[in-house]
Amino acid sequence: MKTDSIFYRIFQCYPQSFFELLGCPSVSSQYQFTSIEVKQLAFRLDGIFLPSPTDPDAPFYITEVQFQPDDDLYYRIFAELGLYLRQYQPSHPWRILILYASRSVEREQPHQFQEFLDCGRVTRLYLDELDTSANSFGISLIQLVVASAQTAVDSARVLLQQARETLPPSPIQRDIIELIETIVVYKLPQASREEIATMLGLAEWKETRFYKETFAEGEQQGIQQGLQQGLQQGLQKAQRDFALRLQAIGYDTAAIAQILDLPIAGVEALLTSFAPRLQPPQGLEEEG
Repeated sequence: MKTDSIFYRIFQCYPQSFFELLGCPSVSSQYQFTSIEVKQLAFRLDGIFLPSPTDPDAPFYITEVQFQPDDDLYYRIFAELGLYLRQYQPSHPWRILILYASRSVEREQPHQFQEFLDCGRVTRLYLDELDTSANSFGISLIQLVVASAQTAVDSARVLLQQARETLPPSPIQRDIIELIETIVVYKLPQASREEIATMLGLAEWKETRFYKETFAEGEQQGIQQGLQQGLQQGLQKAQRDFALRLQAIGYDTAAIAQILDLPIAGVEALLTSFAPRLQPPQGLEEEG
């Protein structure tokens, strides 16, 4: 299973789970989960929670999920943080949450980063040490990712029941239930999705009017978002091509900005927006 992508899907579908890990679930509605590229070395912050701009003191959170030992992890995290701060100059304070499978996976590099790790802005959590007595849906959902194949089906059934009872009938409930099913599919690669749906009691649920209507709604939203994104990219490319032609015949950036009715920074971004993506130096590859 590609655990990091599964975790980011959990945070996307149910952001409260992230803040349950931090012990402050009530603030989850004030954050948006996204990913952001740091261009200089082609780094991508795969998981970042951005707070509401109306609360300047609320921190933004960079998240990392690590299930394999990686001697370069802290070098990469703090390099990404520094580049992000330099490029975006956010007004909110930074925080980092690193979610490890266990302590044995961590490689601290104390000579370089101990002061960072002790500064109070970095939280390290170990999945095998999480408190399971809190009856937290979000933490239970996260722990399903690392559950054994023998216990995954029973744990998933409990989570599915909780999702039906605690989440309102909506596309969010559907997405959470399908995410739970997907995790079990990864756990039991020999079983078909239909067999797993039967094990989990989902076969009848997928025939309900609610599921069919919300599935159709989500599909339509995806089509609309794809069309809007395509139109936006097409407009940007047309603007860039025109800007390049103007640049080629001698117009400077300020003149191009005036012709296109864009800020100078916008023109500069256009002229580089479709450039080939740079590869990171050896030893600084993106997390796979």
